[in-house]
Amino acid sequence: MKCRKCGSEAVINMRQHKLALCGEHFLEWVPEQTQRFIEKYKMFTPDERILVAVSGGKDSLSLWNVLLRLGYKADGMYIGLGIEGGVDYSNQSHEMCDKFLSNIKSQISNFKFQTSNSQLPQEGNSEIHDLKSEIGNRKSEINWQPTLRVVDIAKVYGETIPDVAARTTRGRGKPCSVCGLIKRHVMNRVARDGGYDVLATGHNLDDEVAVLFGNTLTWNSGYLLRQAPVLPADKPGLARKVKPFCRFYERETAAYALVRGIEYIYDECPFAEGSTSIAHKEILNQMEKDSPGVKLQFYLNFLRAREQGLFAEHAERVELNACEKCGQPTSAPGLCAFCRLWERRHRDTATTLLSKGTDVITNQ
Repeated sequence: MKCRKCGSEAVINMRQHKLALCGEHFLEWVPEQTQRFIEKYKMFTPDERILVAVSGGKDSLSLWNVLLRLGYKADGMYIGLGIEGGVDYSNQSHEMCDKFLSNIKSQISNFKFQTSNSQLPQEGNSEIHDLKSEIGNRKSEINWQPTLRVVDIAKVYGETIPDVAARTTRGRGKPCSVCGLIKRHVMNRVARDGGYDVLATGHNLDDEVAVLFGNTLTWNSGYLLRQAPVLPADKPGLARKVKPFCRFYERETAAYALVRGIEYIYDECPFAEGSTSIAHKEILNQMEKDSPGVKLQFYLNFLRAREQGLFAEHAERVELNACEKCGQPTSAPGLCAFCRLWERRHRDTATTLLSKGTDVITNQ
């Protein structure tokens, strides 16, 4: 298979686009398409501060890489979940995020050194293209460097995700529901408190159509209404959430990471095994194999139907209040679901200590 642009050996053939590209042109195509999606869905502007939720996986690290290469001021945020799963999953994931940031900073530092010593490579050289694009070729902002914000759930709240899941009935014994609740809360809080304009996640097309497929099977209109490339910050305390990779197939983001040389954790979360979303992905993959492009059309046609108001009659105005403890928006009176998780832990601890005859002092 030959590259459509230059005729050299292709590294990827995207049947749904009838497009094969070599490594060089594929690494150009992904950022170009990402920028097109950002503009089409009005995700953010070059002047806005972006927080990228990174997990150490191919999608989130590739997204962070692409946004930096496009010139956006994008910091990363990693949430340490305390998941071991026999593979030291969380620690490995954190290590990949640290390694990615170290490599990016090294490239920016090299560019600064070359600039200050007038030793820039000649124009047209791929090295200068990479180094310049890491900071958007904005010399007025050359002192800016990306950072990685880390929130360790066990250190901050006293329990890992598996610990929390083990003592609650939420999620029927699996931590996925608890994990989602905690991550959403922490991501929104860090974005809000850090003064970021937008929170970006690495959800790819396969992720999006699997969720869409599941919600369509049950006609969950509430979830269908909230699925979009952009979720606006339409309530006080909410961060705008965007998915710049929502139209890339998973194999495309994986190929980008491999060709670009981004190291990432290959293992899936140990608790993902047997999940409904994986079963849905397998069904959709078979459909895609038989009809290339069916996943993309499913998603794009859904977005068109959504824009045309297909689900508008099911829209409900949900009244949000500030949680009495953390201040984040919640539809529940009093405490939000996140804070109730930890309140329940404190009550359970107090009950255990009392049963052992230990004095417990609680704040009223």
